[in-house]
Amino acid sequence: MFGVLVVRLPEGCLGFLRAFSGMLGGRWDVEGYVPPLFDREARASLEPQGEATVKALFARAEAMRASPELMTLRAAHAEQSARHASEIVALRERHEVRRKQRHARRAELTGSASKGSTPEASAHAAELRDSLHALDQESRGDKAERRRLEATHESERSILEPKLLRLEHRLRALDRLRHMVSRAVMRRIHDTYVITNARGERRLLRGLYEPAQPPSGAADCAAPKLLAYAQAHGLRPVALAEFWWGAPPPSGGRVTGACYAACRDKCGPLLPFMLDGLPVARPRTFTPPSTPPGSLSILFEDRWLVVIAKPHGLLSVPGREASLSDSVLTRLRARYPDATGPLLVHRLDLDTSGLLVAALDARTHSALQRQFVHREVHKRYVAWVDGIVTGEQGRIDFPMRVDLDDRPRQIHDPIHGKPAVTEWRVLERRGDRTRVAFFPLTGRTHQLRVHAAHPLGLGAPIVGDRLYGRDGERLMLHAESLTLLHPGTGERGTFDCPVPF
Repeated sequence: MFGVLVVRLPEGCLGFLRAFSGMLGGRWDVEGYVPPLFDREARASLEPQGEATVKALFARAEAMRASPELMTLRAAHAEQSARHASEIVALRERHEVRRKQRHARRAELTGSASKGSTPEASAHAAELRDSLHALDQESRGDKAERRRLEATHESERSILEPKLLRLEHRLRALDRLRHMVSRAVMRRIHDTYVITNARGERRLLRGLYEPAQPPSGAADCAAPKLLAYAQAHGLRPVALAEFWWGAPPPSGGRVTGACYAACRDKCGPLLPFMLDGLPVARPRTFTPPSTPPGSLSILFEDRWLVVIAKPHGLLSVPGREASLSDSVLTRLRARYPDATGPLLVHRLDLDTSGLLVAALDARTHSALQRQFVHREVHKRYVAWVDGIVTGEQGRIDFPMRVDLDDRPRQIHDPIHGKPAVTEWRVLERRGDRTRVAFFPLTGRTHQLRVHAAHPLGLGAPIVGDRLYGRDGERLMLHAESLTLLHPGTGERGTFDCPVPF
């Protein structure tokens, strides 16, 4: 991220400062940009030694992790565990075959038991008891065999596992020590940052994040650097903006040249203190675009369901604030006061227009939701994207999750994300834009917007996307067509809503 701060000089004229977040090209200091906040001399006395200690501990841990002794023990333990599991499975299968054979034999013996008190019947009864006893003995023998095998396994493990556990314990201890030293070094480095606000009050960086610790990179963002430099040189801040320049990060969500709000985790606790004493404009509150009050464009309705053409700028469900109470759901409740159940079967983003389906009773709602969950509903969206898409069609498949530090923005996360799959087809190319049809196979929040903007997707944000691209008159994304099985009639039907752009 880069930042620009417009300042008023003591003589009254305007000027500007510029900064970058973190380091630029591996350097803290670049000519033409403001310097970092930390005390250089203090950090220079701490960082080399602390970094050397942490690196030495890391090297020791890596050497132990790659040592022939540990690798041999781990391989032997893995082989032993696999062999033990295989032997237990094989024994269990043999015992299961024997158990079934004994069960069949018992049924055969008890079915042929003689009745009466003749000598022949008595002899047959004694023979039956002996046979049943032999079967019981065989069952007890299987159990004894299982105990002997488990005892053998335990004996083998008692030779190998203590050696492995000792080395694993030493390795974990080294890792813990490295983390402790690293945290201690970071605490001392954080104390090289002294933050001053517009009132002249001074605080150590760590004091602004208590009881937690400052996250990595705290006070190294462009905004704190700019404000600190202005304060130190008697310059009065007038306006501040931070923007992204360059290739997007691996998680996506950044477009070169677009401005973004300050990060919440690093700058959230810091900037309010630094801005204290300055005339700061009130935070901008979100106000949805105006839509005709109370109206809904109904494309289809019967006793079971309703299909709505949602305009862009209308929420699907009410927001938390009173000013965000108007929504499709609110209007549906007013129009259908006798409807039961949750009504809306799915949602569209505030900025997205197009088809929405609502159920007028709980049973229909459940039936429709099952179709969405099982991917039995065919959906087609149309969008204009900002850029020329290469190829004519394709499939985008990468997991997503919410950005915990910047809700409601969604990011690509291959580890913790949920599956998100979209098929697409180019419809038209015009100037520097491409018209695309999207066919989502999953229903993640902002799925089409992220799949369009991210380099692993189309690499071209949807036109007018204020979260993943550049703001515009509206988000050029429309839910055009939807095909589903009508729960009331059993017929499969398609609903269409013409694209308004």
